Amino acid sequence: MRPDAEENRTRILIAARRVFSEAGEGVPMTRVARHAGVSVATLYRRFPTRDLLVADVHTRQWEECLAVHAELFRHPDPAWALREWLHRLCACQVSDQGYTKAFVDAMLAGRGLDHERLTTDRTVATLLSGAQAAGTLRADLTVTDVRLAIAGNQGIVEAAGRSAAAASRRYVTHMLRSFQSCEGATRRG
Repeated sequence: MRPDAEENRTRILIAARRVFSEAGEGVPMTRVARHAGVSVATLYRRFPTRDLLVADVHTRQWEECLAVHAELFRHPDPAWALREWLHRLCACQVSDQGYTKAFVDAMLAGRGLDHERLTTDRTVATLLSGAQAAGTLRADLTVTDVRLAIAGNQGIVEAAGRSAAAASRRYVTHMLRSFQSCEGATRRG
């Protein structure tokens, strides 16, 4: 690909991600082109369909998610890593109406984005079992419980309007307290 064509492609992907996160993936392609500073014809030369553009944006965001998973797996405290993962995902629910909404919708429905959803379930299950083995999280917690926390946050985000970020943080803090084992809560003092 010519350097100018590659630059246009990159600008389109950056603009699409920003526009999708703000307004969802159903926005007119003309809006994406305008934000990228390219013509609609240029956008369609690089991405002949909306589905191809959405798929490419999703692929890049999933790669970022995998990097986060790898970072969290390296942390010595699996309970901290799980809490951090939940904080990050719930913060993304507030700020991203594109990929994060599609991902969370698939996660909660149990269908769609199958590879991503199943990989995330394995990540959560691994962190959860490590934290349970260390005695810091309740032994009866499951991946389904974590999904329910995410579903609750989605409802908070939709209902809270302009105060969604603060409401989400408060909700996640309360949910994470309920995840602690009595033993882990006592140790933290």
